Amino acid sequence: MDSFGLHGFGMWLVPLLLILAVFYFSNENKKEKSSPKDILDKRYANGEIDTKEYQERLKELKKGG
Repeated sequence: MDSFGLHGFGMWLVPLLLILAVFYFSNENKKEKSSPKDILDKRYANGEIDTKEYQERLKELKKGG
């Protein structure tokens, strides 16, 4: 492990880790950009709100307020 050793190992490991970090953080940003309707749909699908509340909130979203 004279001249290749850890230095050679780090030569490809560090750039690989940086690339993985960029992909990870770019995917995190995409997850956060849900529209209000998407959030409402997910809450309805998860059973957090009932049909009546879903329809009322959807109507409010379409009105813009």
